[in-house]
Amino acid sequence: MLLLKLAFRNIFRQRRRSLLTAISMAGGYILCTFSFSLSEGSYNNAISFFTLDHTGHVQIHKEDYLQRPKIHKTIDDPEQLSEILDSREDIAAHTLRVFAPGIAYSDTDNSPAQIIGVDLERERTTSTLEQKVSSGSYIGSDLDSDGYYSAMIGAGLANSLNIGLGDELILISQGADGSVANDIYIVNGIIGNRDSPDRNTVFLPLVAAQEFLSMYGRVHEVSILLNDEGDSRSEASLLQEELQDLSVAPWQVVESTFYQSMQTDKQGNNFSMGVIVFLVFVGVLNTVLMSVLERTREFGVLKAIGSRPTKIALMITLETGLLASLSVLMGLLISLPLIGWFTAVGFELAQPMDVGGIVMSHMTGEMSFYVFAIPLALIVLFALLISIPTGIRAARISPTEAMRST
Repeated sequence: MLLLKLAFRNIFRQRRRSLLTAISMAGGYILCTFSFSLSEGSYNNAISFFTLDHTGHVQIHKEDYLQRPKIHKTIDDPEQLSEILDSREDIAAHTLRVFAPGIAYSDTDNSPAQIIGVDLERERTTSTLEQKVSSGSYIGSDLDSDGYYSAMIGAGLANSLNIGLGDELILISQGADGSVANDIYIVNGIIGNRDSPDRNTVFLPLVAAQEFLSMYGRVHEVSILLNDEGDSRSEASLLQEELQDLSVAPWQVVESTFYQSMQTDKQGNNFSMGVIVFLVFVGVLNTVLMSVLERTREFGVLKAIGSRPTKIALMITLETGLLASLSVLMGLLISLPLIGWFTAVGFELAQPMDVGGIVMSHMTGEMSFYVFAIPLALIVLFALLISIPTGIRAARISPTEAMRST
């Protein structure tokens, strides 16, 4: 207790030196929190954009449809499955989809197309499909006055077929029963732009796609959006135990290539983060070391009046630990509003980026316990580690030699 009081007294007695040290450590803490927030925010935003684009957090299929998609591998009772999913509190939303390759025709041109039937109302809350409509409107599930269903098509397909809003679109594919599927739809919406992933996609109302493909009441995929995206693996495991006759996979498995690429990139980014942390470590080392060197005469006097070396070393460690704690507290108070603003508003990009048809105009960070706790632990740990060799040096100093120092 006496050493603790002495450490506090020394910190406040040397106000100028302590303030400079505190500013250095607080600056290092703010730099670390900002870097961690930017890193975590970038990856989480990428995951959010990717999963909300179409993947969802968890997907359900029949058998090995995910690896070998075939039109006859269908979920035969999606309504019952929807009831099960709607009853689970950890699931925010889900949607039903069917898929088929096809050929799209206009009066003058034709082009290969990916046909996707979606439950339009459920899709609103599960993906960003509605936000990707660049012209026209989000379609409905009802027939128009002429008995035609509406369709939304990718901007690339609209350009290839030279058609626009209100024009007829002819689709040809193969039905689930082996028949030739063909029908006419009216284009009421254009999705994304020519470079979007959905540029050659045709979106139909689920009921229209099921009739077109002779898949009455059946679907190929159920995409699930969770309240917490971090629970995707555990939720997939729980659903798999409950749905033994279906195949349940988290987004990390559904889009394994993207996930592995992201993990590789994250490992590379960890090196950059390590460099930043090392620079902070060097700054803290320099500050603490200079503080000890400037007090050489003081330590010589303490040794001359009989202070034990262990108590001198312990006093320096306590001073450094207390100063580091006060510094990171000051840094925390400063960084909280800064990171809060960076998370809510962020920086406006000079050139907006198109991500899956959604325009991203700002770079934002993440505000979480991890972002603040890891830098805090690192700064305090660095300070304590650095105080050990400097404390040993002060404890071993000769009183005569110390009194001669300037």
